[in-house]
Amino acid sequence: MKKLIAKLGLLVALMSATAGCSMLDIEPTNVILLEDFYKTEKDIDCALNGVYATLASTNLYGGNMLARMGLSADIGYECYSTDEGSVGYYDVVTTDPKINGYWKDFYNGINRANMLLENLDGAEMENELKRERVRSEARFLRAYFHFMLTTRFGNIPVVLESPKSCALTDLQLPQTKQREVYLKIIEEMSECVSGLQTALEVESAGHISQTAAYGILARVCLYMAGKPIEEPGMYARAKAYAKKVIDSGLHALNPSYEQVFINLIQDKYDIQESMWEVEFWGNNEGTYTSTAGMVGRNNGINVSSSNQKRDELGQSIGALRATSYYITLFDSSDPNPSDALKDSRYEWTIAPFSYNSDGTQDSQTSNYWIRYCGKFRRSYELGTKGVNYTPINWPLLRYSDVLLMYAEAVAADDNSTATDIAVAGELLNQVRRRAYGQAINTPNENIDAEVGDRYALYQAACNERPLELGFELQRKDDLIRWGLFTTNMKSIYPTIPPYTSGYYVAARLYYSNVSARDVLWPIPYTEVSLNKLLEQNNGW
Repeated sequence: MKKLIAKLGLLVALMSATAGCSMLDIEPTNVILLEDFYKTEKDIDCALNGVYATLASTNLYGGNMLARMGLSADIGYECYSTDEGSVGYYDVVTTDPKINGYWKDFYNGINRANMLLENLDGAEMENELKRERVRSEARFLRAYFHFMLTTRFGNIPVVLESPKSCALTDLQLPQTKQREVYLKIIEEMSECVSGLQTALEVESAGHISQTAAYGILARVCLYMAGKPIEEPGMYARAKAYAKKVIDSGLHALNPSYEQVFINLIQDKYDIQESMWEVEFWGNNEGTYTSTAGMVGRNNGINVSSSNQKRDELGQSIGALRATSYYITLFDSSDPNPSDALKDSRYEWTIAPFSYNSDGTQDSQTSNYWIRYCGKFRRSYELGTKGVNYTPINWPLLRYSDVLLMYAEAVAADDNSTATDIAVAGELLNQVRRRAYGQAINTPNENIDAEVGDRYALYQAACNERPLELGFELQRKDDLIRWGLFTTNMKSIYPTIPPYTSGYYVAARLYYSNVSARDVLWPIPYTEVSLNKLLEQNNGW
């Protein structure tokens, strides 16, 4: 299967983009200068792969975001003492290296996209349709990177061209108001869709397809519809974009919830369900030493280096644990607790066991706070397991998410009809039936949520999201746009038992540090210091 592996030459070319900024007057070796790059179709492929490779950065989906930046909010907390005093424990400072790395790497990705777009027309390419496809993918990724920045930092600089020199006027850019950033993201993404390939044409879920783009557009519109912007008409646009995905007929739910993640772990594409992924490859040992990630290593079931079955189970720092509140969400969602039907997502997402030092399983059924994220289980990996790196892909967009976004948007849109509500309710219940191992398209009164009106549909859609998408890095954003972040986070602390075990101590640190200012991260200190046009976020 083809992987999106960035070439070293691209990185060197990017570093050489502004030659006048060189700090060393030394004749370089093994350097590809900008004027020698972007000449051939191979160069263009390499450059596009480099833009995609941004997502796989260790500062982003390749490492820190997975369990070490507090993005699971009220359903999961970090328990990894190395990160105490950092964003992972909501003990944030403006010099936090993880926050700085997030800002830096997404803007690096934006610059890669800008340089590719600025040089694309000068390259020799046999197929002009491919040139336009590359243009569309690069523009979409640039917009996505801006989206990931504005959700975390609010007002940000919008950068649509690479710096022309090292002059301050070229390097110091002002922030754009968040509303305008969102509008630009939506404009850019929507203009790109027609130039993208369909889900049937893309080589892998690592490339953005037309329907995946519509799904991400639905997400962007939902975020803009919610707090803090509350833009009128965005629920209707989210509904329309999600419906384009549904009506395409190119996507469907995998009958098995667990198999969705086993496929990710084993590098098996299922683009009908897993519509867009961050690609990883190997274990960073041998020939390829920069293509693996830390999915499962950071956010898996803890397996220490001394575990007798480390090579079989796969080492994991187990940095992410579930809260008792998350477990109650599954309990309250159970339509009939006495029934034999059980939600398969519960014990797959929240591992009901830990590993003993001899590799045997130790059941964790009553002590809820000790339970790890179980979604990305390294024991399912194929081939030799690396110590610190894994080949497990990360899901950026799944079809079930599109169905839930559609249901929420229908419920929130004042213009939705009774037919819209009925259709959206059926799609939401398809997600639930899959979770309970039942026929997806067959109504089931023991499982289906009651969604007879807009209010009921809205509550059902919001309730279903953490059950279906838990630990997939969307919970904090959902709480923020619903206006529930501070309230929910503050409500967790009183539920933590007053014991001295390390995980209880970690949970108390995590939730006691939270305040209203944590809705946004601070603009990194180095950026504010160097760019005098930037204004720091409130509270920082």
